[in-house]
Amino acid sequence: MDEFKGAPALDAGLISSAQAVEHYEITRYGTLRTWANQLGYKDAVKLLEMTLEEESRTDEDLTKLAETAVNAAAQQKAA
Repeated sequence: MDEFKGAPALDAGLISSAQAVEHYEITRYGTLRTWANQLGYKDAVKLLEMTLEEESRTDEDLTKLAETAVNAAAQQKAA
C-alpha cells in the first residue's frame, strides 16, 4: 500500500476489497434470513431483510463509485 499511496490504483483496490466484504456479508445475512424464516422467527426475518437491503445498497454505491470515477482514473494513471 505504501508503494501506491495517493495513487488511483490504491483507491480501486480498496473499493474492490470493500466489495468483497460486502459480498461476504450479503451471503451470511441471506443464510441467516433463510434459517430464521424456516424457524418461524418473523421479527428476525424482517431485520435481516433490512440489513440485506442496506448491504446491497452499499455494494451498488461502491460499484457506481468505481465505474464512474476510480477505475477510469486508475487506468489513465497506469497508461
